[in-house]
Amino acid sequence: MIAPFTLLFEEEPNPGPGLPEVMRAVYNGDWRLPVLPTHRPLVWTNFVVSHDGRIAFNQPGWNGGNAISRGSRHDHWLMELVRARADAILVGNATLRAARRHRWAPGEVFAWPEFAALREAEGRPALPALVILSASGELPAAVALDLPRTLFLVTTAEGAGRARQRYPHLICLTGADGQLDLIAALAQLRHNYGIRTLLSEGGGRTYGTLLANHLIDEVFLTISPIIVGNPSPPLSPRPGLVEGVGFTPQSPPYLRLISLRRVDDMLFQRANIVIPPDAKPV
Repeated sequence: MIAPFTLLFEEEPNPGPGLPEVMRAVYNGDWRLPVLPTHRPLVWTNFVVSHDGRIAFNQPGWNGGNAISRGSRHDHWLMELVRARADAILVGNATLRAARRHRWAPGEVFAWPEFAALREAEGRPALPALVILSASGELPAAVALDLPRTLFLVTTAEGAGRARQRYPHLICLTGADGQLDLIAALAQLRHNYGIRTLLSEGGGRTYGTLLANHLIDEVFLTISPIIVGNPSPPLSPRPGLVEGVGFTPQSPPYLRLISLRRVDDMLFQRANIVIPPDAKPV
């Protein structure tokens, strides 16, 4: 196992079920779930970022979060924890393409039977459903798509037709006009398929899309002490936490901190997303 996290701050606002004692001992505190929305799943995100807000080096062999966390076992433990409480995991097509061998399966990054026990105790399937966000429907060959799980694709009508040619078992979710509509897709996941909780592990563009549509309830953010930087062209840019959307300076979204933990030079933040009514994406 690992040593407990060091708790620096915690102000738990939620009334829902918390963690088993064995997990509270490692996490050095609790994580109680909010009241479940009725119109969509409860949504939380999980990222590891560098000191300068980058989420990837964006070069072969160094393109995932593990390069940013430097293989932190505590970051892996937290990743398993947030996955353990998710009925489904959302990824963008770019994330799926960059991690073709990843399974998004329990125990993949930190093997501990208590995580599977938590899934069972909370009535979740042994293997979380996978929800893929892709307008084009041009999905890569990926290990995660071949496992015995429920697969959803949030896409356009054209993308749905393209994706079904390769993966006929996909459940495609499109808007009323056949366009990509994440709000409608999440409503369908909740009402038609019983998805109560959704973890987003997509990249910066997926995170930006969720923010712009007011679809995030809580965020888990591991802050690594490394500095990644962003090289000048012709080298590839290194993506930040939010890509593809900006907000006006008058009323941007902000975080309301719930807890802060530390392990050596790593910080582990949990927070609510607060989006003011007049926040406008640009």
